[in-house]
Amino acid sequence: MSETEKFGRAVAVPRHRAWRAARLGGMALGVATNVAAGRARGLISGEPANLRDLIVTPANIGRVTNELARMRGAAMKLGQLVSMDAGDILPPELAQIMARLRAEADFMPPSQLKKVLTAAWGSDWLKGFKSFNVRPIAAASIGQVHRATLRDGRDVAIKVQYPGVAASIDSDVANVASLIRLSGLLPRGFEIDRYVEEARLQLHEETDYLREADHLRTFKGLLGRSERYELPDVYDDLTVPSVLTMSFVESDPLEAAERCDQATRNQIASDVVDLALRELFEFGIVQTDPNFANFRYNADSGKLVLLDFGATRRPNEETIETYRQLIRAGLEDDSDALYGVSQKLGVWGADSAPAHVAQLMQMMRLVFGAINENPQFDFNDRTLQQTLNREGMALAEAGFVPPPVSADVLFIQRKLAGVFLIAANLKATLPVRDMIYRRI
Repeated sequence: MSETEKFGRAVAVPRHRAWRAARLGGMALGVATNVAAGRARGLISGEPANLRDLIVTPANIGRVTNELARMRGAAMKLGQLVSMDAGDILPPELAQIMARLRAEADFMPPSQLKKVLTAAWGSDWLKGFKSFNVRPIAAASIGQVHRATLRDGRDVAIKVQYPGVAASIDSDVANVASLIRLSGLLPRGFEIDRYVEEARLQLHEETDYLREADHLRTFKGLLGRSERYELPDVYDDLTVPSVLTMSFVESDPLEAAERCDQATRNQIASDVVDLALRELFEFGIVQTDPNFANFRYNADSGKLVLLDFGATRRPNEETIETYRQLIRAGLEDDSDALYGVSQKLGVWGADSAPAHVAQLMQMMRLVFGAINENPQFDFNDRTLQQTLNREGMALAEAGFVPPPVSADVLFIQRKLAGVFLIAANLKATLPVRDMIYRRI
């Protein structure tokens, strides 16, 4: 990991649920005040603005993102989840409000860090280290990572959970969901409660670092001898539910690979895509948080470094088989099979309008057609993505509301969308069709 990576400021993490709820309430009041002022200006000028334009202003975007970044925990994590998934289920305005949360976070000051580690390891914990850098090398929504050297010379990376995060998940999720509902940005009829509940359950799992350690060991067993992937070791004696200690793996952010030559970028993207296919169709266990920060690149070894396994789940076998059938039907251009499997997967509901179903079928055929027609699929060509975005917006404007889907489908879609975005950012060109057939 590079120690020159930039993120937010040293700001103490608020621990108490009442305080966090009050901060969210204050944020909502501030946004409402800005909206009211905007309405008043519009009435005076004779050019009233609609509610959506009043909500999505630079002042409100800054207020929301700054407050969630300060709070961290479930409040920030839910914002990150919304920003990643918004292209599929929510309007782009809501993604705009949350998008900055995917790139930065504040971190604990040293005094708070010391209290957290003393609670986890005891008062004399520092005696076990030759050196400990109190400035984190990475900071995110649930925890931050520090580099240290043990007395025996081993270099370690220590993931430290923010205090109070686990206890505040339920209230944070409920409060942020209320803000989203009140925003007026959700499509009419969209049922957010199911997605909020799945986010709540996942967040509880992500705060259990012993669970994450088990998943890391599982993937280490599956990929440990691979020439393409590198994973750290878990140090059990220094790992507790709130602190995960691993061997330090030298690597750079995946963004640094964007400056590499085409062949290198293709290889990295190929490793990301192939791993996703293997997770789903071979391993039956999926790391469902495929953002850039969870992948690193070791230029010396040429390996993809995998670090974060908090958001790992095992989809049920029926869902995996349904995805396999969907992909085969699409690549073989079997419209009847594609229609049946898509409905089974929940792409549309039994009461969806025929015109909406036809448009969704056309969008899926566009995707599979592009894969079939291009032996080397160019992820840097945004034509397909732009077309799908336009079609999706047209569907929303026509009144289509996505039906509720299972948690497995939700997180698999998140995985596939994230992998596509990584390959697109790397401007990769890959034999996607051949890669898929090799794994399904």
